[in-house]
Amino acid sequence: MWQSSIKNGVKTGLRTTWTLGKVIFPITLIVSMLQHTPVLPWIINIIEPFMGLIGLSGDAAIPLVFGNFLNLYAGIAGILSVELTVKEVFIIAVMLSFSHNLFIESAVATKVGVKIWIMFVVRIGLAITSAIIINLVWNGGQEIAQYGAIGVQDEQVSGYMAIAVLGLKKATFGVAQLALIVIPLMVGIQLLKDYQWLAIFSRWMAPFTRLLGMKENTSTTMAAGLMFGLAYGAGAMIQAVKEDGVSKRDVTLAFIFLVACHAVVEDTLIFIPLGIPVLPLLIIRLITAVILTLVVSAVWRRLEIREEREIA
Repeated sequence: MWQSSIKNGVKTGLRTTWTLGKVIFPITLIVSMLQHTPVLPWIINIIEPFMGLIGLSGDAAIPLVFGNFLNLYAGIAGILSVELTVKEVFIIAVMLSFSHNLFIESAVATKVGVKIWIMFVVRIGLAITSAIIINLVWNGGQEIAQYGAIGVQDEQVSGYMAIAVLGLKKATFGVAQLALIVIPLMVGIQLLKDYQWLAIFSRWMAPFTRLLGMKENTSTTMAAGLMFGLAYGAGAMIQAVKEDGVSKRDVTLAFIFLVACHAVVEDTLIFIPLGIPVLPLLIIRLITAVILTLVVSAVWRRLEIREEREIA
């Protein structure tokens, strides 16, 4: 039985890699090439004047743009390139926790039926709102941040051909990295399903998913996103939506939760070398995710009840 499970898992993983690769490859290629053109510096110059509104200096625009256009590692590279206070680094870390890798992760959400504008509005809204609140509430952290031993290197190139080759290399590596994560993940999920372990896990998660206004068949989607993030966990999410019959409402609620709190282990630990308190970062993400999902679920349900009454 396990051989059949592995075979089916590999097939599913390959199909999912192909589906996600068609999104990740072109976006990675375009953004990687833009990084070596005047486009990103132009965007940084536009948003620099607004940095003071969220308690950041103009230089903070660099990691914010890199982190949102690319990923957390690029954002950290941007942080390391400028002198910032502990408070500024913490604000940037919270903002990027909500809105990093914005284009790829938001585009991936469309593959499970979540509207891309919802992802953009929620993620950018959370990032800006959290920055404003932290800036108003926290008066400390004015000392200059002291970074630990961390290296985030990016290859510097010049010339259109060299930039294009580097972009192709990064895009190809991105899809290969996706396959290395998604295929074993899908094999594991197939084994869990065939041996009925996934059903047990769903029952364990049922109280939490019901609390957030979702049915228990959303548990696989939630677990994948929490552990692997929106981009890499999307493979399991897509499969769960297809096989478990997760409704459009539930998958949207799940993604709203995961927008605020996904890849909780990696996305939290990655900031430790920057010398900021990471436990508050994790707590902020968890509380925000729960509250936001509860509010959206309650409003959605109220609108459904009103619609049913109007039809009746």
